[in-house]
Amino acid sequence: MNEIATINATGVEAKLDDPMPHSIEAEQQLLGAILTNNDIYDRIAAIIRPEHFYDPVHARIFEVASARIARNNLASPVTIKAFLEDDEGLKELGGPAYLARLAGAAISAFAARDYAQMIYDMAIRRELIGLGNNISTKAQKADVALEPKEQIIEAEQALYKLSEQGQTDSGFVSFLKAVTEAVNVTNQAYERGGGMAGISTGLTDLDKQLGGLHPSDLLILAGRPSMGKTSLATNIAFNIAKAYKKGIKTDGTEGALDGGVVGFFSLEMSAEQLAARILAEASEISSHKIRQGDLTEGEFRRFVDAAKSLEACPLFIDDTPALPISQLAARARRLKRTHGLDVLIIDYLQLCRGTAENRVNEIAEISMGMKAIAKELNIPVIALSQLSRQVESRDDKRPMLSDLRESGSIEQDADVVMFVFREEYYAEREEPSADRLDEVAAWQERMSQLYGKADVIVGKQRHGPIGTIKLSFEAEFTRFGNLAKSWQEPDDVGF
Repeated sequence: MNEIATINATGVEAKLDDPMPHSIEAEQQLLGAILTNNDIYDRIAAIIRPEHFYDPVHARIFEVASARIARNNLASPVTIKAFLEDDEGLKELGGPAYLARLAGAAISAFAARDYAQMIYDMAIRRELIGLGNNISTKAQKADVALEPKEQIIEAEQALYKLSEQGQTDSGFVSFLKAVTEAVNVTNQAYERGGGMAGISTGLTDLDKQLGGLHPSDLLILAGRPSMGKTSLATNIAFNIAKAYKKGIKTDGTEGALDGGVVGFFSLEMSAEQLAARILAEASEISSHKIRQGDLTEGEFRRFVDAAKSLEACPLFIDDTPALPISQLAARARRLKRTHGLDVLIIDYLQLCRGTAENRVNEIAEISMGMKAIAKELNIPVIALSQLSRQVESRDDKRPMLSDLRESGSIEQDADVVMFVFREEYYAEREEPSADRLDEVAAWQERMSQLYGKADVIVGKQRHGPIGTIKLSFEAEFTRFGNLAKSWQEPDDVGF
């Protein structure tokens, strides 16, 4: 066979006598099998494409054959010969006789998928080699316009795109399998006393409304600044990580029996600030005191004890600012692979970066990316989101779905949309002047009713009802909790 040159997907020229990973024999065997039995194509179409073939002649043969099969036409040495008669590469290999030799040396059908996977794997290895060479070449150039950090980001994105190749949909599943999975989910809820099938947030009324946090769901937690979005997300993260228990699940796999491993992307606050919030809640010491270092000896001892008790908490924080959604996905995959991952929290959505130039399209790309992460890793993803300023211009400050900022795609992609609303925050700013005694008395009465209370408004839930959940809020410790009902004893609410 004559030396054949090809340009692979990374732009690196390769030759058949180069030590690049390839198997001409595997390509020949697979093509022969397809030309002999077109049904084989359906088994391997999701694995490889023409560009995965090392020999460009083989790539063109596969392209012509697959095009005919896709139109329900026969692809055989005779039928595809007419489309390749002028192909110089095929002429060098013997012309139409080469097609006949491929079909004559065909393997049995059962091995076709293995050969297809082998061809795909070698193509990816060639691209990795080309990518490595490309990174090395760029790093050696002293380009003022291209900083090393930018080169690292570019390399990470290229690797991410490469890792995404070959990922296919699971395809159709039988109704029996789907029903079995649905029964298993219901059984989990039944065994927990009819409470929920998902992961508990640690907030009883919220769990009842949502049924817990479910795998593959994207939950949007939205609100105006100072409503307590980050505080609520931090509380939920802490509750889940604190309750983590590992063991053998009902399906026989090892994982979280209760609680879970939590990944927290804090794009706004540093890891240290986030940890201080969690310690304020755990130690019941004012976050302001912790920040100022104004602690008594007893409070400091309590603070240290709380820190020690949380050392083994499976809560992982990434505070890298302005992360591209592609990197966020790659880091989430890495965390799941190395430590496990049961819940992912992102604070907040608008601080992620996409690739689109238009801001609305960029937000749509980000929200779709977050939903894709939830489905791919089979975990609940909680993404915090800002609300538009139009809330402030209304008399009724309670947020609505139309207040979601910058894109309707957030509402579309989300399985659950929740709003944090503290009426107390707005009421504080409406204090009348001291000389209006009647108004002051009415305002004080209103403040006493609103003090220490917060609403979580479920504005959308794909699998359940919408409604409002009442929670307690302790601003001093930035802590949300279960609100005691009038008929409950204090011990019943879990404080």
